[in-house]
Amino acid sequence: MRLVRHFALAVAPTLLFLLVNAVGAANSADDLVAQGKVFEQKFDARDALPLYLAAEKLEPENCHILVRIARQYRYLMSDATAKDEKLRLGRIALDYSVRAAAAGPRDCDAQLASAITLGEMLPYLPPKEQIAASPRIKESADKALQLNPKNDTAWHILGRWNRVLADVNVVKRALAGVLYGGLPQGSLEEAERDMKKAIQLNPSRLMHYIELGRIYAQMGKKDEARQFINKGLAMPDTEKGDPETKQRGRETLASL
Repeated sequence: MRLVRHFALAVAPTLLFLLVNAVGAANSADDLVAQGKVFEQKFDARDALPLYLAAEKLEPENCHILVRIARQYRYLMSDATAKDEKLRLGRIALDYSVRAAAAGPRDCDAQLASAITLGEMLPYLPPKEQIAASPRIKESADKALQLNPKNDTAWHILGRWNRVLADVNVVKRALAGVLYGGLPQGSLEEAERDMKKAIQLNPSRLMHYIELGRIYAQMGKKDEARQFINKGLAMPDTEKGDPETKQRGRETLASL
């Protein structure tokens, strides 16, 4: 059984390569992306990814395709259970995110891709890489907002960035300065402002409400925390990360 499993793991990349080439030979990049979107809408990254990779072979500098590929690797990262596998998939997603930003300097989603990917990788990175990722996340989100100030995802990322950095105590911040060169400052007031902006721009996403509730919990405003987390928990799941976001919300409620 172990031999069979090793054989399957060894041939899987080859099968993917053959599939990408066979599919790409018969379709235009637009056709492949359209086919991939059907699977992506169902969060089916395993079926969407080969189609997007085939499209990439035809248009390797197309930032929209690179953004979609990065997203599929993040979906696979979310589904993975082992930390090493999450990091492996996350690093592939980050490579595509960086490529997307380089290929689309005036495209908001391309500029934002690195912030999204690094944000999802952050809990699994070693401390030194976490600190190095922090200014990259903000830079990516800021560039996206310069291109499109109405991008609610970018405001959400800035809100989370401020909340997380505001939670770093003086001792940890001093230690980070000695070992790794320091951390940017975060502000709960700015986190609240950013998340309210995200809600204003797109009130249909439950992650904004739950994250605002977590900000209020960190500020010690328990009533507001319960109000916004419960509002988010009552909303239906519509995005890949919604179940995990709800779990974080429940954990915050339990701690109040």
